[in-house]
Amino acid sequence: MGLDMYLTATKYVGRWNHCDEAEKKAYDTITKAIGLEGHVCEGAPSLNVEIMLCYWRKANAIHKWFVDNVQNGDDNCGRYYVSREKLHELLTLCQQVLASKDTGELPPQAGFFFGSTAIDDWYWDDLKDTIDQLQAVLGNEKFAKLDFYYQSSW
Repeated sequence: MGLDMYLTATKYVGRWNHCDEAEKKAYDTITKAIGLEGHVCEGAPSLNVEIMLCYWRKANAIHKWFVDNVQNGDDNCGRYYVSREKLHELLTLCQQVLASKDTGELPPQAGFFFGSTAIDDWYWDDLKDTIDQLQAVLGNEKFAKLDFYYQSSW
């Protein structure tokens, strides 16, 4: 048990007549791969594919940032939309805190199964990991038009 945190993205894939051939082929490939070829409603041939892009474990300071800046303070393990701008804000903040060593803007958060609240190697590694993961996501043009979501569980 513990605080697990996920950043996912969704991609719409359609099989409507107006969809281009590449999208129709992707739809057919996905439904075949998951064993649903020919079993999806013909009147609504579309899928939303969800991809996990980032994962954190007990990075409670990062979780607190999402709760405060994306979830309106409601820490409830819900699934919340995150704009690219918000991800850029978090990336910039992590870079600033890592450079300045001033943790006031990104403090740890105590919680049941949330891990340590000490400012130690784990804290700094969480920031470095967040920077690496967000740079990979935000720097990939293939992710530019995806919708991002944050969710935690414990």
